[in-house]
Amino acid sequence: MATILEAAGGVVTNEAGEVLWIFRRGFWDLPKGKLDAGETLEQCALREVQEETGVAPLTIQKKIGTTTHRYFDTYLQQEVDKITHWYAMHCTGSPALIPQTEEDITDIIWANATQQQQCLENTFANIRQIIDEWHTHSNT
Repeated sequence: MATILEAAGGVVTNEAGEVLWIFRRGFWDLPKGKLDAGETLEQCALREVQEETGVAPLTIQKKIGTTTHRYFDTYLQQEVDKITHWYAMHCTGSPALIPQTEEDITDIIWANATQQQQCLENTFANIRQIIDEWHTHSNT
């Protein structure tokens, strides 16, 4: 039986309508991370985006949805089901992008519509799913 871990992250937009993407372990991804004891999912999402990218200040606009994926955690030496709660977020200004290298993040970009399509071609199915849900909800 797999251990369940909760995480939170965001689809972050800037004033130009670009979306924040991180490049980690050969794939484009969205910033997210594990929930710490005593914090809310919203606090986790804000903290993780800031830690992984350096982007702040951030505001949460609304919850987009959740994704689940299974992986083998080498530290725990067992299967993990990671449930990630996703939020639409917005950043004002132009903060410096600082990749959290200890999390294997090697690049960060603000992607325009064309670049987003390129990111979506080299990402995970659950990330494509959350971007689709974000697009659906952002137009309502």
